[in-house]
Amino acid sequence: MKRIIQGREVKEPQIDEWVAEAETGYDVEQLRSRWGRAPRGTEAAQVIPVRLTPAELAAVMARAEREGLNRSEAIRAALDAWAHVA
Repeated sequence: MKRIIQGREVKEPQIDEWVAEAETGYDVEQLRSRWGRAPRGTEAAQVIPVRLTPAELAAVMARAEREGLNRSEAIRAALDAWAHVA
């Protein structure tokens, strides 16, 4: 069976290497630095899937661009503002 990841074929030796690495365990700090994401808190953040219409997403992206934010930052800022209006 051919295994494809991001359009490239992955050979069995590479898969064996990944399995051995996973079985050994991962250094969380090394993984964080590998991906370049700084933690946002003391606990892992949850990924919450949200469906937006094309118009909603365009509005979010337009505001994000005006404010120099990426999409996730813009959505978090909007949720923060909404949650603090009571």
